[in-house]
Amino acid sequence: MPLTTAQLATWASLATLVERLPRALDAQLQESCGLTHFEFGLLYALDAAPERTLRLSTLAGYASSTLSRLSRAFTRLERRGLVRRETDTADGRFTLGILTAAGHNLVESALPDHHDLVREFVFDTLSDEEAAQLGEMSRRISQRIDPAEVWAPAP
Repeated sequence: MPLTTAQLATWASLATLVERLPRALDAQLQESCGLTHFEFGLLYALDAAPERTLRLSTLAGYASSTLSRLSRAFTRLERRGLVRRETDTADGRFTLGILTAAGHNLVESALPDHHDLVREFVFDTLSDEEAAQLGEMSRRISQRIDPAEVWAPAP
C-alpha cells in the first residue's frame, strides 16, 4: 500500500533530518576534538558508566553498532590514549572498554560546545512540549525497529 501524501511529506522530513543531523554533529565534533559523533558517543557512554567501564558488547548495543565497527573505532580511540581494553575478570569471554583520564577530560571539554549545537538545532526550534513529544515519538520508533532497551543518560 503506498504512503499517503501526508505520510510522504512526514517521511521526507524525517529522512532529511536523519541524513543532515549526523553530518552537522560530525563536523562540529571533528573541529572541536577530532572525533566523529559515533566515537564521541562511545566515549560519552563510557563516561556515564559505573567506573567508566562497559563490556564492549554492551557498548556496541548502546551504539547500535556491530562489534567489528566498534572495534575499529575503539582502536582509533586507543591510539589517542582515550580508552583501553581489558579482559573482564568476571567472565573472561568478554572484553571491557575503559575510559582513560584523557578520554574523560576530552568528553568534559567537548560537552559544552556539543550541547550548545544540540540546543541550537533541536531545542531552540521546539517548545518544551514539542521536545517531549519528539523524545517519546523517537523512543517508540526506535523500539519498533529494535525492542532492546534504548540507552538514556541516568537522571
